[in-house]
Amino acid sequence: MALLEIRALSVDLPVPNGAIHALRRVDLTVTRGTIHGLIGESGCGKTMTAMALLGLLPRGAQIKADRFAFDGMDLRDVAESLRGRRIALISQDPAAALNPVLTIRRQIDDVLRAHHALPKVARHARAVELLAATGLPDPERVLRSYPHQLSGGMQQRVVIAQALATGADLLIADEPTTALDVTIGAQVLALLRNLVQARGLTILMITHDMDVVAEVCDSATILYAGTSIEDGPVAEVLTHPRHPYTRALLAALPDAAPRGAKLAAIEGQIPPPFKPIAGCAFAPRCAVARAECALRPPPERLDGAHRWTCLVEGGLDDKTAA
Repeated sequence: MALLEIRALSVDLPVPNGAIHALRRVDLTVTRGTIHGLIGESGCGKTMTAMALLGLLPRGAQIKADRFAFDGMDLRDVAESLRGRRIALISQDPAAALNPVLTIRRQIDDVLRAHHALPKVARHARAVELLAATGLPDPERVLRSYPHQLSGGMQQRVVIAQALATGADLLIADEPTTALDVTIGAQVLALLRNLVQARGLTILMITHDMDVVAEVCDSATILYAGTSIEDGPVAEVLTHPRHPYTRALLAALPDAAPRGAKLAAIEGQIPPPFKPIAGCAFAPRCAVARAECALRPPPERLDGAHRWTCLVEGGLDDKTAA
């Protein structure tokens, strides 16, 4: 069952000379109890999508959608009331997310007091249990500590414990391993996977790292220039990519080229967010684009649960959604 359903989400930010098209068309379905990856290069709209879910868009932002629902509720009406209660954020920079002058005990206790009517002793016991659930040794010592006394990996586990303290159903993990070394990052990803399995959580994993997606995600959506261009089960998206942009991303991975060979690159740049796009946003950079690709929106293609938008790449059965 889908916990999050988004169809044709767009976000425009008014500016003196027009509007910035932060999101042009995002389609996203996240199944309850899974990890869904949201992938794309910088500036494609990943974080803006998360801010829309949390009700944290800039003042004056104009949001439109055919469907924008969390557990059946329209997020345009309830996003702010759900933030921190049923939808929580795991920041990519734990050092910035934690207050440097307050102990971990105080910071977790503040979250528990805000979301649960528990006495002080019960809140302390809950804090210990949450830290232990993230794999932190000696939770009592961690509670007495200040953020600077913890390593980056320990800080990230504390931030995850804070998110769990809210009791949220959906955790938005915004590049949760960016500030960590490879080994610690792998441990944090394993922790998130274990939490999904043990607690029935749902996670939206924002990342630009295909290795992260391959390691922990069940399904994924590829964004380009504020638009969803491909989504489906991870095994299908990564091993049988259908959109030219997805294939180009995978070809650009360091381990995709033979040793000593020049790495593949995607020439050109993402179109500026203030520029209207009549056809496919990727057409100017696409190796298989036709002239008509720049003139009309690409059709939606389906192959089972695998969906992509492309005029040229029709797929196995060339099934175009009506």
